[in-house]
Amino acid sequence: MNKLMAGIDLHSNNLVIGIMDMDGKRVASQKLSCKLKEVVGFLSPFKQRLEQVAVESTYNWYWLVDGLQALGYPVVLANPAGMEQYSGIKHADDTNDAFFLAELLRLKILPTGHIYDEQLRPVRDLLRRRCSASRVSTRGPPARKCR
Repeated sequence: MNKLMAGIDLHSNNLVIGIMDMDGKRVASQKLSCKLKEVVGFLSPFKQRLEQVAVESTYNWYWLVDGLQALGYPVVLANPAGMEQYSGIKHADDTNDAFFLAELLRLKILPTGHIYDEQLRPVRDLLRRRCSASRVSTRGPPARKCR
């Protein structure tokens, strides 16, 4: 049984899933609304063969990663800041982005982020806001223009 990799390009109100086999062949793809039931409905026929599922780390990834992990899917969080922009791709769109994540998984070169436990996320988010506020407050007044 050939293993599969899945990449999910996540947006605020929709997502695109691309599934690829270990030879790099595109097996399936689908654009769905951001509803766990729809995502699971699409992934379930492939569940036994899925080696990993990469979810793009955007501001709204918690619901998807938590839901898939709770159902036993092998989820990793893709770090977009660590990826080189898609050089050489003529037609950049959400489907190609999803397959790009799956391809990086297949090649074992996907930069990933840490998936914090649900209980620690509020503390992490609070610390991020505090750090941001500290940076803003220590900048000082804007420089005056010379006349």
